[in-house]
Amino acid sequence: MASAVRRRESAIAVGLDPDPARLWRGGVAVPSGTDPGRAAASAVADHCRRVLDATAPACVAVKLQSASFERLGPDGLRALRDVAEHARQLDLLVLLDAKRGDIDVSAAAYAAAAFSGVETPWGPVPGVAADAVTVAPYMGRDSVVPFIDAGRPTGGGVFVLVRTSNPGAADLQEHAMQDGEPVWARVARMVAALGEASVAGADAVSDVGAVVGATAPERLRRLRELMPATPFLLPGVGAQGGRVEDLAPAFAPGPGSAIVTASRSVVGADDGAEDPAPAARRAAEELRALAAAL
Repeated sequence: MASAVRRRESAIAVGLDPDPARLWRGGVAVPSGTDPGRAAASAVADHCRRVLDATAPACVAVKLQSASFERLGPDGLRALRDVAEHARQLDLLVLLDAKRGDIDVSAAAYAAAAFSGVETPWGPVPGVAADAVTVAPYMGRDSVVPFIDAGRPTGGGVFVLVRTSNPGAADLQEHAMQDGEPVWARVARMVAALGEASVAGADAVSDVGAVVGATAPERLRRLRELMPATPFLLPGVGAQGGRVEDLAPAFAPGPGSAIVTASRSVVGADDGAEDPAPAARRAAEELRALAAAL
């Protein structure tokens, strides 16, 4: 992450959570009579490639919302892998936003799907080959460790949900424990400990990151104290109300310490224009400049 942020001079990830009913105009023509799943997946993949072609110069990564592709069936999963490969060709990191949360055999299977795939008696079946995957920690350390173990051989990592951007985050994450600290502080300490072994050198970042919502910037300073070497993934900018200008504590350790993600505010920036690509590029460039100022 640190080297990619330096190389591309950006700390912005464009988020892709494509809705088949709300794709960019002028997409690929799907022949009539095509199976609905295949037709939708083809149109979604074309849309995502065009978004990436427009925004990649301003970004360091793409965040792919796995569920948006999975709901389209087998063809949607193929589209997910195709879009991930297109992003890699554009020199973007691939962040798989799957928010998996299970243990033991199931966690290992989810991890294999996100990273390198699985060996079978009939040969290897590839995974998404993501650079990182989001993980839900509600079941504890053993729901996170299989992802860390699967990612490390190929340089991959995880982003653990710590203090998320949604309004419902207050229901559990803000709940005060017996020592007076909120639940997110306990999770933050676990995240820091899980990634400690991967940190080598004063400027290094951990391969265990934290999802920290941009909609709660008042939590950032304490979260950074608890996780000094942890990279932050910062959703919630734009449509959810978060502002890049409020995120300075997340960037304090230096390049690679934080990535801002934006989806609707970039992909939907066209405001009815015939060609949405220039507006998306401008929106991504504006976010890039704001993050660089931090």
